[in-house]
Amino acid sequence: MARFIAIRLARALLTIAVVVTFAFVVLRASGDPARAMLSPETPAEVVEAFRKAWGLDASLWVQYARYLFAVAHGDLGQSMRDGRSAITVVAERIPVTLMLTAPALILNLLIGIPAGIYAALKRDSIADRLVMMVAVVGFTVPSFVLGLVFVLAFAVELPWFPSGGAGGWQNLVLPVITLGLGGAAVLARFSRSAMLEVLGQPYIRAASAKGVPWPRVVTGHALPNAAIAVLTIVGFMVGNLIAGTVLVESVFSWPGIGSLLVVSVASRDLAVVQCIMLVVAAAMITTNVTIDLLYGMLDPRLRDLRSRRR
Repeated sequence: MARFIAIRLARALLTIAVVVTFAFVVLRASGDPARAMLSPETPAEVVEAFRKAWGLDASLWVQYARYLFAVAHGDLGQSMRDGRSAITVVAERIPVTLMLTAPALILNLLIGIPAGIYAALKRDSIADRLVMMVAVVGFTVPSFVLGLVFVLAFAVELPWFPSGGAGGWQNLVLPVITLGLGGAAVLARFSRSAMLEVLGQPYIRAASAKGVPWPRVVTGHALPNAAIAVLTIVGFMVGNLIAGTVLVESVFSWPGIGSLLVVSVASRDLAVVQCIMLVVAAAMITTNVTIDLLYGMLDPRLRDLRSRRR
């Protein structure tokens, strides 16, 4: 297990290095931050002074070497917009974003998994077709379109909830539902497929032939084995939630990391964008490593395979 964790951590560090390099190159290739931050009427000497003050006058390789050296020493740079530390600016937005993503993930699990299991147990019935039809609609409709529909329906036509901004629990309802329904639809489809595959295995038929009650077959044999496949989708859903947060926060004017990313990219606030990319990459990698460890707990065959490889 220790060797497995070490390999996963090495891959995680390599992934973070790739993300850092990609963000660094793309941000500087997309435009001059000095021109984005300063007005078009700014004198040329002021622009050059700005570029020199932020180290933008050096070559790309020199800037990259300086950035890696700073990151290795725990310095993620300063925001060009307000001069504060980039990690401070990003850290202020993390709790606000978690207020959306955590309830949305819970909503995914509470709706998606039971719906998928119910559809599998009622295979080819009207209930199965209805659940899958709703899942297809939820999967295909983009989150920003769904968010706009909710704003028009429940904030404009029926003023039940605020259309945007942060505040009380009422401000959370529409963005959380918008962010959660798409993932619930995906999870329902994969939960149904995983459950159907397990229900078709010989040991399920053998347990039924021995007279084991069907509820016990489902809860004691089918669900634990289907959970292994569902875990994979849950890991990907964390990444989808982070990506969807950018759009949903923009639609609902939610002051989280997603809206900060949009503003920072538009203004070429390099340090803040790079810091956000690091935080997002670290969150996704941590989730995937955790799921890999859960695999070994749920499926002893994986532990045995790792032991033979040693």
